[in-house]
Amino acid sequence: MGQGTPLGEFLRARRAGVSPLEAGIPEYTRRRVKGLRREEVSMLAGVSGDYYVRLEQGRESRPSRQVLDAVAHALRLDEEATAHLHRLAAAPTARRRFPSDNTEVGDRLLRLLDGWREQPAFVLGPDLDILACNPMATVLHQGFTVDDNLARMVFADPAGRDFYRDWDRSARAAVAELRAAYGHDPARARLAELVAELSALSPRFAELWASHEVRGKTGDRKRLLHPEVGELEIDFLSFTVNGAPGQQLVVYQAEPATPTAAAFERLLARAAALV
Repeated sequence: MGQGTPLGEFLRARRAGVSPLEAGIPEYTRRRVKGLRREEVSMLAGVSGDYYVRLEQGRESRPSRQVLDAVAHALRLDEEATAHLHRLAAAPTARRRFPSDNTEVGDRLLRLLDGWREQPAFVLGPDLDILACNPMATVLHQGFTVDDNLARMVFADPAGRDFYRDWDRSARAAVAELRAAYGHDPARARLAELVAELSALSPRFAELWASHEVRGKTGDRKRLLHPEVGELEIDFLSFTVNGAPGQQLVVYQAEPATPTAAAFERLLARAAALV
C-alpha cells in the first residue's frame, strides 16, 4: 500500500492539526512542519517511531485496538474521530458498508414523513442525498435551484450563502458528515463523485475535506433565512433508519410561541397547496 491510504491521509491531517503546545511539548526553535512530527506522535502514543511511520504509510495491516486508542489520545481525537480511525484501520470486509443502491425509501417511512405535517422532515442517504421529503421540507427549501443533496445546497447553490445564516458552520458540518460516511466505505463511488464535483466548485470545500474533521449528524440548532417568511431558528434531530443502512430521518422543529413557530404556520399554508 502506498502513501495515499485513507488511514495515512487521516493521520497526517490530524497530526498537522495538533500544536506542540496542545500536546504538552515545549518549542525551542522554529518548526518546519505544521503540527506534530511523526516522532512526537509515536512518543506520545508509546509506540516506536518506525511502527508509527508504517502505520501512517499503510504498511501496518493489523494495528491493535490498544495502539489505535493510544494514537487517538496522542492526536487528541474525540470519540467520533476515534471510531473513524478504527474503521479506517479495519479490513474492508470488517466495515459496515452502505449498499450502493440504497436510494429507495420504504413505504412505512414515507407514511411517517407525510404524518409530520407541521414540521419539515426529510430522508437522507449516506452521501447527504435527499431521498424523500414532506411538503413542509419542500417549501422550506423553495429558494434553492439545487435541492437534491445537502452538501451541494451548501456549496454549489448561491442560495445556500443566504439560507444558512451561519454558513461556515453549516459547511463544516456537511463536510464532517461526509467524512463520517467515507470512513465506512472509502471506495464508495457516489461519494468520490460528489467530493470531486464540490472540490472543483469550491476551494472552501476542498480545504475542509482535507482537514479530515469527522462528525455524524445527530442534532443541533440552526439559523436559517427563508426568502418569504424570513429568519428561522430551528432545532433538528436525526434518526438512523435501522431497516435501511446509511439512511437518516431528519426532522426540523420550532420552539413553541416563537417567531419561528409563527413562520412555520405560514409555511404550512404553502405546504398545504402541494398536497
